[in-house]
Amino acid sequence: MLPPNTFHGHTALVTGGSNGIGLAIALSLSRLGANVAIVGRDSGRLDAAAEELSRNGSTAAGYSVDVRDADGVRETIGEISRKLGTISLLVNNAAGNFRVDPLDLSPNGWRAVVDIVLNGTWNVTQAVGRNAIEAGIPLSVVNIGTTAALTGSSSTIHSASAKSGVLTMTKSLAAAWAQHGIRLNTLTPGLTEGTGGADVLYGTPDELKRHLREIPLGRIATKDEISNACTYLLSDFAGYITGTNLIIDGGRQLAAK
Repeated sequence: MLPPNTFHGHTALVTGGSNGIGLAIALSLSRLGANVAIVGRDSGRLDAAAEELSRNGSTAAGYSVDVRDADGVRETIGEISRKLGTISLLVNNAAGNFRVDPLDLSPNGWRAVVDIVLNGTWNVTQAVGRNAIEAGIPLSVVNIGTTAALTGSSSTIHSASAKSGVLTMTKSLAAAWAQHGIRLNTLTPGLTEGTGGADVLYGTPDELKRHLREIPLGRIATKDEISNACTYLLSDFAGYITGTNLIIDGGRQLAAK
């Protein structure tokens, strides 16, 4: 955990922040003093999460917006900036995924996931980046990745492909925007407890056991481990890190195939 008030005076935005890893990161940011905005599409979940965040003493608010809607994203970010201050910390966590044989993947299924993961990340990052550059303030961005973008995935080809695009986007913007005091990094978790991805993709006990055998550390990650790594990358303690991808997978990529 970072020192208390590490993010005092900052405004953070977490997409997909009403549950799972997104909410864990938002909670860490609020505990460390940031005002936190979360966005998603389920207003009920957003309201409940914002109430939980506000118990940490910082200002928190939830905004219902579809990250695929570029105009809606720009309007929402403008409203957040007016109410909470210009966004200086951004976590792109909104995602969509499901298992499917590539031959059975419909055009709509491909488009929906790519639109959320790749286009949605771009819509939010461009709008937040433009505001930060115009305001002349530093900005730190963390994009949540997936190990499938590094290895490929036969059953989640749409998500793996989109997240690969996010990796390249992160590197490209890190080079383009460094002159403005903007850092961008990717954080790539492996299997993480209590998340929709783990439940949907590896929901059966037999599947989970098989995957655990491939992880040298012999367990899956906790949400706190992911959020701690994310807040580090966002903080000034990582001030000389940009354009990189931090992989937190318990050494799974090191295991013999």
